[in-house]
Amino acid sequence: MAAECANQQGKFWEYHDKLFAVWSGENVGTYAKAKLKEYAAGIVPDTATFNQCVDGDKTMSVVQADIAEATRMGVQGTPTFFVNNRLLNINSLEYGSFSRTFDSLLK
Repeated sequence: MAAECANQQGKFWEYHDKLFAVWSGENVGTYAKAKLKEYAAGIVPDTATFNQCVDGDKTMSVVQADIAEATRMGVQGTPTFFVNNRLLNINSLEYGSFSRTFDSLLK
């Protein structure tokens, strides 16, 4: 939801990249609201508006719509890949396996 708050200021990808850079594991507080606000400093032009957005959960409906669409499309986890609107079943992100899947689609 915080990334969508950044998106409202045209900074989705910059904030997205920050979230991945600071990730330190599950359930350790990396994505607590206070931390999410700290990460926005220097990225979003208006931190006060960003903070209000995060506190008010104003982007919940956008995230819920994305989840509903992913569910409708058959997404069960990440990463998930589509090529020409076809859901790919990739069991490994090991380069050889990944490459073979995509190479077969190019023939």
